[in-house]
Amino acid sequence: MFAQALTPILNVSNFRESVEWFEKWGWKRGFEWGDPPGFGAVISNKAEIFLCKNGQGGRGKADHQDPHGFRESQNKGVWISVWVDDVDAVYEHCLKNGIEVLLEPTDMEWNVREMHIQHPDGHVFRVGKGSEETD
Repeated sequence: MFAQALTPILNVSNFRESVEWFEKWGWKRGFEWGDPPGFGAVISNKAEIFLCKNGQGGRGKADHQDPHGFRESQNKGVWISVWVDDVDAVYEHCLKNGIEVLLEPTDMEWNVREMHIQHPDGHVFRVGKGSEETD
């Protein structure tokens, strides 16, 4: 098997508000289905995420943070890694646009500079860039 593409599907409580949240982050509205829309996509370059109102997966925010700042315990939302060229520029963009930041840009021991943001329905995006240096 050779996968041609991968598209995560996020369970969202409000389709339009979710699209608007992604647009604040710099993504673009893709297709919409239904009247009013309850399913559709947001896109950034070649990346695509489907949004499904009240279906296809879970959602929810965790109450507990581990020592790295990750809200893993009791987390019901999806975690997605997004690879970018400049984590710090994304961080500044998120701050300017009111996007909830869970973890500020941090150089991790696994040679990735990453930050975490959270969608209103609890989905967490690990925004990262790998180090060009190797041990």
